[in-house]
Amino acid sequence: MDRNTLIGLVLMFAIITGSFYLMKPSESEIKQEQARQEAKARTEKGLPAESDSTAKAKAVQTAVIADSAELKKPFGATKFGTEKVITIENEKIIAKISTKGGKVKSVELKGEKNFNGKPLMLFDGEDNKFGFQFNAAGQNVSTNDLYFNTESSDIQVSGEGKQSVKFRLNYSAEQYIEYVYSIAGKGYNVGLDINTKGIQNLIPQSQKTLTLNWNTTLRQKEQNIESERQKSTLYYKEDNKVDHLSESKDADEPLEKKVQWIAFKQHYFSSILNAKDGFVNAKVDVKHASETDIVKFYNTNAELAFDNHKDNNYFLNFFFGPNQYNVLKAEGNDYQSIINMGWGPMRWINQWITVPVFNFLDGFHMSYGIVILLLTLMLKLILSPMTYKSYVSMAKMRVLKPQLDEIKAKVGEDNQMLMQQEQMKLYKQVGVNPLGGCLPLVLQMPFTIAFFYFFPNLFELRGQSFLFMKDMSTYDTLFTFAPIFGSFNHISLMCILMTLTTLLTTWYNNATSGATGQMKYMGYIMPLIFFFVLNSFPAGLNYYYFLSALFTFLTQLVIRTMVNDEKILAKLEENKKNPKADKKSSFQTKMEEMMRAQQQAQQNKNKS
Repeated sequence: MDRNTLIGLVLMFAIITGSFYLMKPSESEIKQEQARQEAKARTEKGLPAESDSTAKAKAVQTAVIADSAELKKPFGATKFGTEKVITIENEKIIAKISTKGGKVKSVELKGEKNFNGKPLMLFDGEDNKFGFQFNAAGQNVSTNDLYFNTESSDIQVSGEGKQSVKFRLNYSAEQYIEYVYSIAGKGYNVGLDINTKGIQNLIPQSQKTLTLNWNTTLRQKEQNIESERQKSTLYYKEDNKVDHLSESKDADEPLEKKVQWIAFKQHYFSSILNAKDGFVNAKVDVKHASETDIVKFYNTNAELAFDNHKDNNYFLNFFFGPNQYNVLKAEGNDYQSIINMGWGPMRWINQWITVPVFNFLDGFHMSYGIVILLLTLMLKLILSPMTYKSYVSMAKMRVLKPQLDEIKAKVGEDNQMLMQQEQMKLYKQVGVNPLGGCLPLVLQMPFTIAFFYFFPNLFELRGQSFLFMKDMSTYDTLFTFAPIFGSFNHISLMCILMTLTTLLTTWYNNATSGATGQMKYMGYIMPLIFFFVLNSFPAGLNYYYFLSALFTFLTQLVIRTMVNDEKILAKLEENKKNPKADKKSSFQTKMEEMMRAQQQAQQNKNKS
């Protein structure tokens, strides 16, 4: 073999070897061909073209590509992680804080139970969302969905102690958002200090606020969820004034002035977020729920002032506790205003009379059934002079009834104007005010209405039993049945007792006053109407109304023994013989003016 032939063979071998190496398929091409051959074989056998292993391989490859894209976004690395939950506990609450979102994931109130006997959770799991929402490097960021880091562990505090745990959301070593939660041994408060470092370099320079979103779903805790919904809504303190959204319908409100705190109020419990320096403004809304176990949906977007030239620090505080007047008042900041004590005079009565007296009686550590009994008895004793005057006025009207009947027979019922004039003449002669029996009752009315607000919102009655009432904060049930007239599906025994006692008192009043006509029957109709209204109200309220009606009836029996009708009639006849100076009362003046106006109108009508 000559030299040229040898060189040619070597070159040919090198070309073949290089071609084999260069044209060798890649690993991914080999897998694709294997998948194609596998799919062809599976198709020939009548099986799906793609095996589970191939599908999983494609899913993993797709996820890796997607994750790679996410990692390039602001805070991208914090979108993936494993949730860790840190528990902070004191003498009143157990709060669990999740690394996902750095938020309070659940709050349990020690010593409290739901209507079904389970531990009372203000919220749990994904029912609570909390975090900042802002734009960084052209991307929307929601810290609620990101994973924080923490080196903290569970803590339990008691007495005068206080401890904290830290959670950090890292963008880089020098750029992060830090949450510092703190809890003291006593009380219902969880402090939250928020520190932002270097974040101002990521956010547009034109941005002057940071949006803090707080969104919570509150679930049923009381037996009567309809009543619970009617007494649950969002409260807030704006420009040093406490206000709230509608309790009866969906509502939203832009708060344009400085907001000190926002409260997600449920009937007997609240979660309140307070900002030391206040929120610049906020948008709040509350929505009703169609789900059977959800009370309402709460949402707020509060704006915190943001300085884009330095690191920012915010000092917030959560209150997770009961809507107990004394507890909320001790917290300050007008928290007690979230308890509905009524309006106008009724609120003043409850704040300055009912609450202090109730607290005084509660200090003796008696059953709340006895406390309500003593409270009712004290009120009746204070109002007894008015009751006495009312009864005497009714007695005067009763002994005058024969003379009033004579006027009616003499004048005739057809001439109402003349009959009224003659009756007013008689009242004036004997010195009787026909409304004298009503005035004391009118003066007692504010107390009756005030208690209508007080007892349904009285946290102390929650879970307290007395006699046959298992829980005085909700209705007692004599028996239940299929719903009729909407949600009417039970009969309350205490409501029945209250209605029967009121009917008995009405019958006695009619008998002693000699009431006739429409007024007589109205007295029987009203208690029956109130039965259907109050049947689903708390047993504690119906218990008070029962005691009130019972004491009224007993008081009138006692007064009846003290009042002599013959002596009253003799006194009235003496007044008729010895009339006093003709000095008309404002009532008499107004009545005469009304009658003259009616008479003139009738004359004009007859002429026309």
